[in-house]
Amino acid sequence: MTAAKNLNLRGGLLSVLIFLTLLGIWYVATSSSGASGGTAGMTAEQIEYAKMMGKDPGASKSGGFPTLGAMGSTVWSHLSNPFYDNGPNDKGIAIQLAHSLGRVALGFGLACLVAIPLGFIIGMSPLLRRAFDPFIQVLKPISPLAWMPLALYTIKDSSISGIFVIFICSVWPMLVNTAFGVASVKREWLNVSATLQVNPLRKAFLVILPAAAPTILTGMRISMGIAWLVIVAAEMLVGGTGIGYFVWNEWNNLSLTNVIFAILVIGVVGMLLDLAFGQLQKVVTYVE
Repeated sequence: MTAAKNLNLRGGLLSVLIFLTLLGIWYVATSSSGASGGTAGMTAEQIEYAKMMGKDPGASKSGGFPTLGAMGSTVWSHLSNPFYDNGPNDKGIAIQLAHSLGRVALGFGLACLVAIPLGFIIGMSPLLRRAFDPFIQVLKPISPLAWMPLALYTIKDSSISGIFVIFICSVWPMLVNTAFGVASVKREWLNVSATLQVNPLRKAFLVILPAAAPTILTGMRISMGIAWLVIVAAEMLVGGTGIGYFVWNEWNNLSLTNVIFAILVIGVVGMLLDLAFGQLQKVVTYVE
């Protein structure tokens, strides 16, 4: 245990060192043009005109890439007031994230309701595994962007279409992992339950589910990562609200600092979601 803690400590220190190195590279790269970038040499009228045109004159140096100072100012402005709402195209980052997480939760929840029971049935029947496998292998690799036009045409609602795309793209890892986990339950455990004449429902919940739970959680973890990945692309297409729409809208406004900030937020939220499922996986994993 001490060795594991020591390894975690050293890994954390190395991560901090890498992070500081990347910040140093960023600082040097964006400071290379000195005082020639940003708002240097611009009058107040020129700065105001640039802002009216959707540009951020103080955001960057060296070819337009944001400096660390400009990035820090942008991060602070968003985090200091994350719940503001000034209209359809001007909402706080917390509101945008809430819309995205709501869509992800709905699509992912629907995928769980379909994939886990169906995976149980497929995993317990070799015949069904062979029957469903061709369909799963054909549908699993289809890009979410390929589903979006079909969803918009049939559903005719952009928000529901986004939820459908999340559902259809996140259902397959859960389905495959659930079926695999159920099919991999030790034969000895099933024989004991048969000897004790356990009814099928109790066997499913008391024998198969605990044994397959780590594999099922692995599938759910992968599916959540895919769902969070898909929502950004879906919201760029459907528009309205959400972190994906925020990225696209800020790119149209030529605000690179806001785009980078949104990318960082997407990465951090994705990491937190993955860590949450990682902890759940540890809870249900039996260590001999």
